[in-house]
Amino acid sequence: MRDTRSGRVTKTKDDSELPGVWVAYGTLLQHLRRRAELSQQALGAAIGYSLEQVASVEQGRRPAKEAFTVAAERVLAAGGVLEVLQGEVDRAKLPRFFRNFALVEAEVLSRFSYDPLLVPGLLQTEAYARAVFAGHCPPFSGEIVDQHTEGRLSRQKLLTRVPLAELSFIIGEEALRDPVCGTELMQHQWEHLLKVGRLRNVEVQVMPAGQGFHPGKNGPFVTVQTKEHRHLGYFESQGVGCTVSDPAEVSSFGLRYGKLRSQALNVEESARLIERLVGET
Repeated sequence: MRDTRSGRVTKTKDDSELPGVWVAYGTLLQHLRRRAELSQQALGAAIGYSLEQVASVEQGRRPAKEAFTVAAERVLAAGGVLEVLQGEVDRAKLPRFFRNFALVEAEVLSRFSYDPLLVPGLLQTEAYARAVFAGHCPPFSGEIVDQHTEGRLSRQKLLTRVPLAELSFIIGEEALRDPVCGTELMQHQWEHLLKVGRLRNVEVQVMPAGQGFHPGKNGPFVTVQTKEHRHLGYFESQGVGCTVSDPAEVSSFGLRYGKLRSQALNVEESARLIERLVGET
């Protein structure tokens, strides 16, 4: 909270839970604003935000969105110092258990994933992602749902990042047919999958239902190659994530993924199946 007599920020018990990068960003924003001899209200008016929103960002209670940062950079002539923090600010919006892997994911050379029950986060529309977080048990607050949704959408920069990463997604047919965000909004999700699947660095395959046993029956997983050419695996369940670095175990992930790729519909067949889903609604 803010000490109104001194203008300083004092920590409360709740403040101690705030991500450090939000607090650091806020402190830097405050410094740049004062250097420009602007009040919080004046800065807010110049960038299209309220005084309360500017104050919340300065106190680290609310993360800055990219549009906020772009506008603040321009008005404060910040020279890119806020912009370089934006990626970390966005990452801190993600669930705590996933943040370390998200840091690795952002710079991978390749990423292959199998998702039997849900559309993978990197391919979710905003409505689908919001429905997933809104359904969390125990329930998230509306603010946390917003933050996690924003964080997930921010991760999707990986799809078009330069240099391009090689990305492969195998999705269970059951995941595509389950109207997680409602029947009408699922159509937008299917159309989004078709659009992303046309990117030259992205392959989307569907594992058809009724295949019998296959290596993916043991659950979802991800395998990545880092920019240092290390191979890692990752899996999560019930809000717990695990990064796998043991070479033998990671090799098993790769073997399973290769088998899944051969058993799934190929890219063209998968696109036709998704097109049929669009046509059925």
